[in-house]
Amino acid sequence: MIIIAEAGVNHNGDFSRAVEMIKAAKEAGADYIKFQTAVPEQVISSIAPKAEYQKETTGAGESQLDMCRKIHLPLSAYPELAHLCREAGIGFMSTPFDLPSIDCLAPLGMDYWKIPSGEITNLPYLRKIARLGGKVILSTGMSTLREVEAAVRVLEQNGTPRSSITLLHCTTQYPAPLESVNLNAMHALSTLGCAAVGYSDHTQGITIPIAAAAMGAKVIEKHFTLDRNLPGPDHKASLEPQELKAMVQAVRDVERALGSSIKDVAETERPNIEVARKSIVAARDIKAGEILTEENITTKRPGSGLSPMLWDQVLGTRAVRDFPYDSLITLGN
Repeated sequence: MIIIAEAGVNHNGDFSRAVEMIKAAKEAGADYIKFQTAVPEQVISSIAPKAEYQKETTGAGESQLDMCRKIHLPLSAYPELAHLCREAGIGFMSTPFDLPSIDCLAPLGMDYWKIPSGEITNLPYLRKIARLGGKVILSTGMSTLREVEAAVRVLEQNGTPRSSITLLHCTTQYPAPLESVNLNAMHALSTLGCAAVGYSDHTQGITIPIAAAAMGAKVIEKHFTLDRNLPGPDHKASLEPQELKAMVQAVRDVERALGSSIKDVAETERPNIEVARKSIVAARDIKAGEILTEENITTKRPGSGLSPMLWDQVLGTRAVRDFPYDSLITLGN
């Protein structure tokens, strides 16, 4: 299971804070830290309004474009961030939000291209990423299954096979109300024949990503911040470092517990079979040659004797020897 610590723009445009976030994500045990790369003027028009959650967290007095100008790092910052991730021993990822940002990230050797929910209907963007031939993680917030299928088809037709695409179920609201999460939609995404299905979480707390892991998500993505009280649009719906660490540990525990789809005896429980199961035993003293009946035999622990599943075969046979009370019944000599 892959765990992505989503730094996004929670560095607020401060490179040193972005470096601190790399260290925090590594210490929390995440596999990757993911940033967001954008040239704001290439992404947002001057007339684009803020989302309601952005107005609530950053005020309504500035435009979406002005807000994003303040919280994005320049493209020149990302090669150094990628280098610092390699030094720290954590995977580097960043979501491009425009075509120049794709060009910026392409030489940096990312294991995955992360496509955000908002670009799922952006045909030129999808084609450009697909033609690079890398693995893709596609978030599917705000979209229908038909729209997801259409985006997957574009990727496929332009050089990225379904076997290289992971779909993330997502609810694009910050924070996302529990009633809108619909984790079961992961099952619908799994019908599209892609490599894997995962979950990108925008709820508060760590309960829902843990539940998604238990349902079989192969990728978990979660926003985090160094301080939830910092100004900016995403901090309120993000985990602080210790919470991120707790989520990672819980998801790892779930991953260990999931095991395989084979129902068998676990090695750790095998010694307890004899202790917990029952055998056929004498309900009272039984003499040799006496017929075994429901009155003179019963089932009790330990399970080291005849299985009670042989009950019907034992009934009506004769005792092969004397069986004192509570002794294990045997057949034959």
